[in-house]
Amino acid sequence: MTQWLEILDQAEQIRNHSPDRSARMKALVDHLWEKLSPDGLSWIGFYLDQPDQAEETRLILGPRRDKPACSPIGLHGACGKALLTRAPFIVRDVRELGAGYIACDPLDQSELVLPCIDSDGSAWGVLDADSHRLAHFDLKYQHNLTKVLQAVGLSCG
Repeated sequence: MTQWLEILDQAEQIRNHSPDRSARMKALVDHLWEKLSPDGLSWIGFYLDQPDQAEETRLILGPRRDKPACSPIGLHGACGKALLTRAPFIVRDVRELGAGYIACDPLDQSELVLPCIDSDGSAWGVLDADSHRLAHFDLKYQHNLTKVLQAVGLSCG
């Protein structure tokens, strides 16, 4: 729990020192990578909604760590589902997604996607976290990461 309190404190500092959304996203993924990758996070980053684009290319890669990722991606995967439903999406085993899974790293086994929601209720993107560990993400992880997104001012949801 101490780790999440430290992450939350840093998120508030990022918000206070970075009024620009892009700067906050970049600073947050850098901080989350530093704190969470030693415990099993294999990738973390934002996908940004481009509502004027076709469904199959609607999400484009934003700030991320620590390796390349697929971009653009469509709305059929976990990121698209979280964006469209405006609800978190925990994938305990990515193999269960079948054809709906967008495999950027074949070693990934679990995923957590959180929608980024403005105060008017519109979703502008998602925060996507992956792990090489099966069932790495749970409701507690989701809750803590949601609080961090809210603290840094990247989601009201």
